[in-house]
Amino acid sequence: MEAEKSRVPERLQRRDEERLREVGKKRQEKEEQTVVEEKSGYFNASFGQERAAIEEALGGEGGPELLEEAAGRIQGLQKMLNDSIMFLPSYDTRQAQEQLTRLQSALDARRQQIQPTKKFTFKTRRKEGVPTAVVQPSAPVPPKEVAVQPAAQCGFQGLSGQVLFLGAQEIRQQDVQLSQLRDCTITLSGNPSTLHMRELSGCRVLSGPVSTSIFVDNCHDCLFTFPCQQLRTHSTRDCRFYLHVTSRAIIEDCSNLLFAPFTWSYPEILEDYRLSGLDRNRNNWDQVDDFNWLAMGEKSPNWSVIPEEERVTHWN
Repeated sequence: MEAEKSRVPERLQRRDEERLREVGKKRQEKEEQTVVEEKSGYFNASFGQERAAIEEALGGEGGPELLEEAAGRIQGLQKMLNDSIMFLPSYDTRQAQEQLTRLQSALDARRQQIQPTKKFTFKTRRKEGVPTAVVQPSAPVPPKEVAVQPAAQCGFQGLSGQVLFLGAQEIRQQDVQLSQLRDCTITLSGNPSTLHMRELSGCRVLSGPVSTSIFVDNCHDCLFTFPCQQLRTHSTRDCRFYLHVTSRAIIEDCSNLLFAPFTWSYPEILEDYRLSGLDRNRNNWDQVDDFNWLAMGEKSPNWSVIPEEERVTHWN
């Protein structure tokens, strides 16, 4: 009995300690939540103010200099979003990225009005037995017949079974668009501003550092390797990404995506990294946010890491 009585204070002390720990934990969680809410509020206010200013500038009668200033401000907004993804709710991230896409589309439309894009041609490197092709833009389509897409200044469209190449002189930090390609190998040896890839099947895409964002939409059975500031992937399946990304990759409506760190190289890549402004020492290749998977503490089943023994090590 005496021994049992002596244990009672010990149990009470342990209970008090557990209660204090629980109180401290809840207090810390509340403080952290308050900090997140304050950061989110500051981001939304700052982002909205700058977005409105850019929209006003694009709606005016400014010339090329004003448009270049707007392009720089859009890039600044993209960086602000990339740096804030860690604490922003998924909904806020999605809304901000959609607003950035609309701003980029409006900027491209104004550029077309002031200085229409010149026609371009790209010679292709041919595979054995495949005739050399020249890529030319199709005739303009009235806006009412197509969905609004970001205007590309260079790229490839509607080819099959080709080996395609763009160097730094062709890219010149422009936006690049690859669309409706099948069983092609595409090498972008340079520094694109943004990279848009849509409806690619069975393709292999190797790109130098992309200053801002890469958008992948409705692609399957492809291999991608590139550095970028942000990766947005939508409606894509069965693809492998060898990735260097300085923010976090975002996927939506995707399945069976595989990720590994970026390892491709070419002689001028260090200069292209310098031009891109990307931090070579910061790579979040395995930090992927899935907008279709909101379960806390559980990894999304829609993506995984490529085992080391299965990764590509020789690219030539």
